[in-house]
Amino acid sequence: MSDTELTGRLLVATPLLVDPNFDRAVVLVLDHDTDGTLGVVINRPTTVPVHEVLPAWSELAGPMPMVFQGGPVALDSALGLAELRALPRGEDPDPLGWRRVHGDLGLVDLDLPPELLAAEISAFRVYAGYAGWSAGQLERELGQGAWYVIDAAPADAFTLSPELAWRTVLRRQRGGLALLSTFPDDPELN
Repeated sequence: MSDTELTGRLLVATPLLVDPNFDRAVVLVLDHDTDGTLGVVINRPTTVPVHEVLPAWSELAGPMPMVFQGGPVALDSALGLAELRALPRGEDPDPLGWRRVHGDLGLVDLDLPPELLAAEISAFRVYAGYAGWSAGQLERELGQGAWYVIDAAPADAFTLSPELAWRTVLRRQRGGLALLSTFPDDPELN
């Protein structure tokens, strides 16, 4: 795969992926190049409200104002993911403090005052930690069949039903992947 083919796409854990950090995980790839891959797990909300860790940003966290566990790496750090509002023609599409990842999705500089971006973003989430792969590591995992690579839908990153994201993303695929959406949580109980 080329460097940019994965950026902005979803990695959906196969039912056979046994790593508890990624059991039924849906990962939005934020950056993929020859140095490695960085993403956030979009379907793991925690019970920690955003206002407890980033009070200034809590109002932008919207209808699901919980911190999400973005992955097993650097759990003491935070990433902000935001979607831009549709801007009138001629306006700068990349506001200060926002770095485009893919389409209208981008990373937010959480050290800046949220007022700089509040009017320009339509959705916002905070992730504690991230999922990371060193150079070639994800490609090896893909070759071993650990992940499905799926195009992201605009609403995936900010779903209000994260507990259903794994099934929802698979269900909208064609063929065998749609059937996998019904794979039982514990196949031994089937």
